[in-house]
Amino acid sequence: MSSLRRLLLLLLLVFPATLLLRVGPGGSLAVAQDLTEDEETVEDSIIEDEDDEAEVEEDEPTDLAEDKEEDDVSGEPEASPSADTTILFVKGEDFPANNIVKFLVGFTNKGTEDFIVESLDASFRYPQDYQFYIQNFTALPLNTVVPPQRQATFEYSFIPAEPMGGRPFGLVINLNYKDLNGNVFQDAVFNQTVTIIEREDGLDGETIFMYMFLAGLGLLVVVGLHQLLESRKRKRPIQKVEMGTSSQNDVDMSWIPQETLNQIMFRSDQIRRSVVSNSPRPHESQHARPPCPSPASGVH
Repeated sequence: MSSLRRLLLLLLLVFPATLLLRVGPGGSLAVAQDLTEDEETVEDSIIEDEDDEAEVEEDEPTDLAEDKEEDDVSGEPEASPSADTTILFVKGEDFPANNIVKFLVGFTNKGTEDFIVESLDASFRYPQDYQFYIQNFTALPLNTVVPPQRQATFEYSFIPAEPMGGRPFGLVINLNYKDLNGNVFQDAVFNQTVTIIEREDGLDGETIFMYMFLAGLGLLVVVGLHQLLESRKRKRPIQKVEMGTSSQNDVDMSWIPQETLNQIMFRSDQIRRSVVSNSPRPHESQHARPPCPSPASGVH
């Protein structure tokens, strides 16, 4: 029995060892193969990333060059460093709608050559996109030569449209000039967002229409109330009040025949005459004298 137990223990120890020896080299080889494959994929991804970065770095200079070329082609002329400009609004920086806005532009030639001031223009633009024009005013031709170390002043005026009242817009004022060599310059004398003020000194069409609408509405309300009161009065019955027979003028004589009325009038006239004839006369009663005494009763 003891030998059998020893044999079983030996088998239990040897059998797992043989399994490990058989599987171990193959398993380690598989793991090694997996590791090498992962390393190759990582290296390939790193190489691809480096290639992409190189392509991006190569594309960036070309994009910058294209942007510069577009700016050079589509860019507007800039101001000359040998000139200064100033602006002054005559009535302050208030822009009432449908009113004249006047301003003065000063130009100073600080260089050694003449400048030819060609024109002055102004425009209202969309605040979010200055390339979109809302109201473009007519350019004022100047064609004025400004010698070196001299100044010139120019006047310009415009009228903001009435529907623009109460809204913000971008105001751009440009002064265009050139030198004797033909180089063109443009100075944005004013480039800011301003608010157009609504007019308050007069009545506009919207206000007049609103007043007319309110007046008509009030008139309709008055007429409706009047009709309502009239309809209520018509529904109420008229109560007759008995006045009695205190006055003859209130007696309705239309139902009595005319002949009967004539007889009544004739009898009333007769009664009135008889009463007048039987009454004593006032002058006879006043002048009546007492009777004289008889002569027999006077002396004894």
